[in-house]
Amino acid sequence: MKRSLATHAQPEKLTVRVQQNGIRNIILNNPKKRNALSLSMLNSLQTDILHEIEREDLRVIIISAEGPVFSSGHDLKELTSTQGREHHSKVFEACAQVMTLIQDIPVPVIAKVNGMATAAGCQLVASCDIAVASEKSMFATPGVNIGLFCSTPAVAIGRAVPRKVALEMLFTGAPISAQDALLHGLVSKVVLEEKLEEETLKIAQKICDTSRPVVSLGKAMFYRQMAQGRNTAYRMASQAMVDNLALKDGQEGIKSFIEKRQPVWTHTTDKAHK
Repeated sequence: MKRSLATHAQPEKLTVRVQQNGIRNIILNNPKKRNALSLSMLNSLQTDILHEIEREDLRVIIISAEGPVFSSGHDLKELTSTQGREHHSKVFEACAQVMTLIQDIPVPVIAKVNGMATAAGCQLVASCDIAVASEKSMFATPGVNIGLFCSTPAVAIGRAVPRKVALEMLFTGAPISAQDALLHGLVSKVVLEEKLEEETLKIAQKICDTSRPVVSLGKAMFYRQMAQGRNTAYRMASQAMVDNLALKDGQEGIKSFIEKRQPVWTHTTDKAHK
């Protein structure tokens, strides 16, 4: 009996992870479905973010996407009555975990956006620490127009842009341009499409030149103090500065500045003093 020579093609990964020289690139890789943040996509993204997250040679993560759409948000086929309330809860819980994870991990996360980012896709951009967008990129929360208000995207977007800008986006679903996104603080920088890779890498490489534990301490403190009142924030941040100075890398930075030389980082949490 002859064996069939036919082979079954393996399904493509929903996200692709590549790491080199301290920079981890995670690519949303389902352009046929507009990189929808399905439950499977969210789980894949979370896995790629958390993979060996404590490695000293991991310094920064860049999230980008294949195709003309960065992400269209949730897969609406997962949100029908057929799927049921329990599945709906799983989708939104997984999404919230990914969005908060981005801000909780010890390394900066950069969104590299080249196209449309809508609903939870826009939420993903807003959740990243830094966002660089091409001039053709657009951002929207259009859920209201299909009867599903973008309540979870509003959490991230409402913390990134002024309230009235967020509410106009949420109430109308109308997209905003990359330049308007820059004006209102949704993205950090807008560049020509052909410069997007170069400009994003410039930021990533600049981060790689710094001390990993110093950046980690600073990132964690930034998000903690933002949730506090002014006086509490100052108390917390003052203690963080003292803790930073106790690190070997904190003292090495000061010493190298005084000695007019480049610092030599340990990239560890070793202490210079108690």
